[in-house]
Amino acid sequence: MRRIILTIEEAIAWIHSRKKFGSRPGLDRIQALLTKLDHPEKKVSVIHIAGTNGKGSTVAYLRSILIEAGLTVGSFTSPYIEEFNERIAIDGKSIPDDELIHYVKKFQPIVAKLDQEPAISGITEFEILTAIMLDYFAAKKVDVAIVEVGLGGLLDSTNVVLPILTAITTIGYDHMDILGDTLNEIAYQKAGIIKQNIPVVTGNITKGPLIEIIEKAAAETAKIYRYGEEYQVDYMRPDPTWGELFNFTDRAGKFPALKVPLLGRHQVENAGVAIELFHLYCELKGLPFEEKTIQKGLLHAQWPARMEKISDEPLIVMDGAHNGHAMERLVENVKREFRGYNVKILFSALETKDVDHMLTQLATIPNVKIYLTTFEYPKALDLSRFDKLDSRFEVVSLWQFGLGELLETMEAGDLLLITGSLYFVSEVRQLLLNLGGTNEKS
Repeated sequence: MRRIILTIEEAIAWIHSRKKFGSRPGLDRIQALLTKLDHPEKKVSVIHIAGTNGKGSTVAYLRSILIEAGLTVGSFTSPYIEEFNERIAIDGKSIPDDELIHYVKKFQPIVAKLDQEPAISGITEFEILTAIMLDYFAAKKVDVAIVEVGLGGLLDSTNVVLPILTAITTIGYDHMDILGDTLNEIAYQKAGIIKQNIPVVTGNITKGPLIEIIEKAAAETAKIYRYGEEYQVDYMRPDPTWGELFNFTDRAGKFPALKVPLLGRHQVENAGVAIELFHLYCELKGLPFEEKTIQKGLLHAQWPARMEKISDEPLIVMDGAHNGHAMERLVENVKREFRGYNVKILFSALETKDVDHMLTQLATIPNVKIYLTTFEYPKALDLSRFDKLDSRFEVVSLWQFGLGELLETMEAGDLLLITGSLYFVSEVRQLLLNLGGTNEKS
């Protein structure tokens, strides 16, 4: 007999219980579920965003700009940093506990019934979250929903949506066991979100993968707006208080000296994708495309654990650089923004990632000491394989103790960088904030 869900903990536990089915690319199960729900995906206006990295901050920028323009904006992101509910949000506010409990109660009997059908049994956690998100946004009648792809694009459960705009932020090596061994193969999967006659915006993508995307757009007669072509983003310099300054130019003209509140040169590229999407949305809906809306929206954008300053004294920064491509960008940023610092890094990741490449990148930072650790999560880093390390590395079996020792020994001129898996960074972030660390980001 099915147990009645009464608390938010029980509701989330039921959703998590579907993790046992893993990540299973394909649309049959989600389509069967949405059919039982009377197709909420057909009732939501969606901007669909794929990419190896940069999806989350692009969503954050675009969401903030659209809210500034007076719209009610749904957003669907993963993974969560502060609380589970934040993955489904309206105007940046997480789905309330009572709403999530309501949808879990609604979905339980439907999922149980579908589990009896061999061809579509085993609906996954992410598929359930996707369906809840669409059902919730349809019920709340959001003006627009920004939906982040979970994995890939072509066979991702979010690819059931009928978007009004799409975007592909970056192409890099990640999830190669599912998406393919080459950047072109990965680009083909990401380009699976491109739909017939629906405009697509691309970020800073190298030539080979970009050609793959251009060819898909041409096949779908989808007009493409490319970084460096149909729109330009010119990086200026870091902002003295925290963040980056840049110019944006497209067919509307030049918007000079815009600012993003997140650190990292790649953040201006992500902001460029968001601004170009906003311009296209304004054209579709007959709204004014104004510099003041963009600038205010960008300044209000928040995206935790992406080059986020948690504390000034001691200086603590965290960034969920969870794959090789993201780590390369992080290392570039640290070398540029923190010259002369003694850099102490607390790192953990999942064994499914190219950990050796990530550590090789981190080791190129001058004056660096890297503390390798693990955490409670499936496939978290196996420390036993790090038995031959040079003096730049140290193994810390319990990250909580390692963090405590690092905080006690930090001096002026030291930077503590916490990076790797977003799941790991999220755990550390919660502990630091509970200990009284404050987010000093302007």
